[in-house]
Amino acid sequence: MVLRNHGRGRSKAEHAAKADHKHAPSASSTPESYSKDGERRRRGRDAYRAFCAAIFSILVLLGIIALILWLVYRPHKPRLTVVGAAIYDLNFTAPPLISTSVQFSVLARNPNRRLPPLRLGHKSTVVIAPVLGGAGVPVSPEVANGLKSDEAYGLVSMRVVVTGRLRWKAGAIMTGRYGFYATCGVWMRFNRSSNGQVPLLAPSTCKVDV
Repeated sequence: MVLRNHGRGRSKAEHAAKADHKHAPSASSTPESYSKDGERRRRGRDAYRAFCAAIFSILVLLGIIALILWLVYRPHKPRLTVVGAAIYDLNFTAPPLISTSVQFSVLARNPNRRLPPLRLGHKSTVVIAPVLGGAGVPVSPEVANGLKSDEAYGLVSMRVVVTGRLRWKAGAIMTGRYGFYATCGVWMRFNRSSNGQVPLLAPSTCKVDV
C-alpha cells in the first residue's frame, strides 16, 4: 500500500511540473523584449511625426513665398481701348445678308511695372488695327433692321470682341498661359457717304476677363 501511494504522488508531481513548464514565460515575452518592442514603436512614431512636421514646414514656407511674390508683383490684366474705327463697306441684301469691311484700332496697354507679359514690355502700349469683314454673311432680321435704323440716324453701334492668351514673366519666374476675353462697345458716326475713317463718339474702354 505504501509503494502504490508513493507512485501516484510522483505521477501527480510530474504532471504539475509539466504544467508549470508549459505556462512559464518564453524568452520572447520577457520584460526586456517588451521594452525593446516599445522603444522601436516610439522611434517609428517619432520619425513619422518628424516627417509630417518637415512636410508641413515646407508647405508653409512655399505659401509664404507665393504670398510675398504676389504682394510684390501683383499682376494686372491688360487694358484694351478702341481708339479708332474705319468703315470701308456696309451693305445689306436679301434674305437678309450683310457685306462689310471695317477696321478698329485697339490700344493694348500693360499696366504692370514689375511683371510684364512676355511680348509686351512693362508700362508699354501697343496699337492693334485688324481689318474685319465678310461678304454675304447671314444675319437675323432684327440685326439688319437695327443697323439700317442706326445708319438712318447717322450713328452705328458695334461690339468688338478680342480673345487671346497671355502669361506673365518676372526674371526667371514665368506663369502658365491664361485665356482672356475682352468686349468693347463702340459708338461711331456713319452714313452712306462714309468710306474710311469715321469719328468715334468716345474712346471705348473694354471689359477684360482673364
